Amino acid sequence: QVQLQESGPGLVRPSQTLSLTCTVSGGSILHNVHYWSWIRQAPGKGLEWMGAIYYSGSTYYSPSLKSRTSISRDTSKNQFTLQLSSVTPEDTAMYYCARGRPRNMATGETTRSDFTYWGQGTQVTVSS
Repeated sequence: QVQLQESGPGLVRPSQTLSLTCTVSGGSILHNVHYWSWIRQAPGKGLEWMGAIYYSGSTYYSPSLKSRTSISRDTSKNQFTLQLSSVTPEDTAMYYCARGRPRNMATGETTRSDFTYWGQGTQVTVSS
């Protein structure tokens, strides 16, 4: 059974860079075919796919967040990391890591069923 666990600070100051790590167990992030994604959900809003890293190391980003988002990985630790720069209070959300990809990579359109496994999520608040 694949399990994912997000970790990182719960409070980030405006204009700083948010950094979160997803630790995967029960399966390798190098396993063929799979995408590993970051998704967030702001209060009262739907799911927003942020980006993904493929097993090959290729990265894909939501058009709306591409200029501020970077996803990388540490294969020795079976982890992948999200960095979101220049955060504002509008970036306050529950952040999730998951295995899978959105149905439309070009637009980021996605639903929960696009992803097979999810982390429990971590709340990030952007506030001074």
